[in-house]
Amino acid sequence: MSSRTPDAVTGPAWVPPAGKPPLSARMTRALWRGLPAKRHEVGWEPGLVVPAADGSSLVTDHYFPRDRGDFPTLLVRSPYGRGLPWSPQYGLLFAEQGFHVVLQSCRGTGGSGGAFDLWRNEAADGRATVSWLREQAWFDGTLGTVGPSYLGYVQWALALDPPPELKAMVVQVGLHDPYALFHADGALRLENVLAVGTGMTYQHQGMAPFLKATLRLQRRLRDVTAARPLQGAYESALGGEVPWLDDVMTHPDAKDAYWRGASLAESAERLDVPTALITGWHDVLVDQTFEQYDRLRRAGCETALLVGPWTHTSALQQGWPEVFAESLAWLRAHLCADSSGLRPTAVRVHINGEDAWRDLDDWPPASAAASWYPAPDGHLTRQPPTESAPLTTFRYDPADPTPSLGGPLLSRTAGPRDNGVLEARDDVLTFTGPPLAEPVDILGPVSARLSISTDTGHADVFARLCDVDAHGRSVNVCDGLGRLRTTGSAPSQVTVRMSSTAHRFAAGHRIRWQISGGASPRYARNPGTGEPPVDATTFTPVRITVHTDSVLMLPRGAGLE
Repeated sequence: MSSRTPDAVTGPAWVPPAGKPPLSARMTRALWRGLPAKRHEVGWEPGLVVPAADGSSLVTDHYFPRDRGDFPTLLVRSPYGRGLPWSPQYGLLFAEQGFHVVLQSCRGTGGSGGAFDLWRNEAADGRATVSWLREQAWFDGTLGTVGPSYLGYVQWALALDPPPELKAMVVQVGLHDPYALFHADGALRLENVLAVGTGMTYQHQGMAPFLKATLRLQRRLRDVTAARPLQGAYESALGGEVPWLDDVMTHPDAKDAYWRGASLAESAERLDVPTALITGWHDVLVDQTFEQYDRLRRAGCETALLVGPWTHTSALQQGWPEVFAESLAWLRAHLCADSSGLRPTAVRVHINGEDAWRDLDDWPPASAAASWYPAPDGHLTRQPPTESAPLTTFRYDPADPTPSLGGPLLSRTAGPRDNGVLEARDDVLTFTGPPLAEPVDILGPVSARLSISTDTGHADVFARLCDVDAHGRSVNVCDGLGRLRTTGSAPSQVTVRMSSTAHRFAAGHRIRWQISGGASPRYARNPGTGEPPVDATTFTPVRITVHTDSVLMLPRGAGLE
């Protein structure tokens, strides 16, 4: 690595300022274990002002290796502030490893000017920031991006029209489609709406305001989610009106003009910038990551996928050593010409139930679906039914909704949980297979095709795959929700996509299919009347009948041949 010299293009040599990274970042860094040793001392240049596309000021912090020579630059744009945890996790750690890190607050957040919008400004502001980088004496023309969640969304925004300097991206538990974060098959993902609303409103103000707001939401969550109508009820929990949140809640149709331009799926469809993707099996954005991977592969873009045993938040906490190592290896390979840390295969997944990692050439592995059918007395069988007939009925009451438990949530209750209390409810059906004679591996997308009739014509169906151990403990593996409309007593068909998994059912364990009429407050309650859940003031209980030609489809793996 050679040091820069002044010339007519670069101007005077850059003189690093004397500032040290903030004490909070250094103290947090000292607590982490299992991370690579630092290569460089780190300097800090806070409070730089970058002009946005419309001239607004984007407040930016610059972390850098305190050594002579050229280093590539990482751009990290965040609506959540530039303090904890971003300053140690991205600013300090990556600068220690030999990168300039530009940590910037999105417009309208963290002291930056203008008004925050969920998606309308990120592409232009990202391009404006790259234009500013070109004028910096320390910028050597090699750029990468990295970051989680919405910090992934801003990467996809820049990738709509990638600048020539952009050589690598690392999208961690990342978002590309806001609509899919807030709605599922027309059902409002209520808990996501409230959690994201709290984070976007308060996290950029600092950890103390954010923690206070989070605790207030927890205290008032029951009242908010039980309100009739739901619209506007969040204000007591979030401390006031949040206009973009109202818009999100009242536009349930993906084709509505409101959502035009929100999805950045097209970025991945024609991208040639090497991109690493990281997610967890219980990440609220796991399905979006799989969509990103599929599009990148079809576009011929170099990509890698890591899926761990994590939720949206635990990927950046308990999973951080693996996530950081994966991210660092990818960035070094494509920004520093050092591929020594790359793994030999494109995909690495954690096999839940086995607690082991498996390297794969692609995702999902090529396989056919194995079909399981509900049978009388709560049995689950491989034997297909001879006819379509009513099998069993349960009553879903939106005034006493089936609660959500575990799974891909943004709350601390996310992930695998004992479903015993949930399955003891009268409004939850379970169909359970026999003890397995040998281990069964499920790798790939899981879905259910349900044949359902109702007495009101309006219902949601929540389907969940569970692993039941030898002691009868039932733990959720993956799940999903579908919305259906029925007419008279005739059943309607609905396919519920239950996400994907890599899971081993051990010998002696049993496969369980759980069915209910909802999962509150993860999803807003279906009022049973056809009225939009946000506006509903009248709730009608619904009797939901499952028919024998319903089928659970599991990707065929070992033990399912």
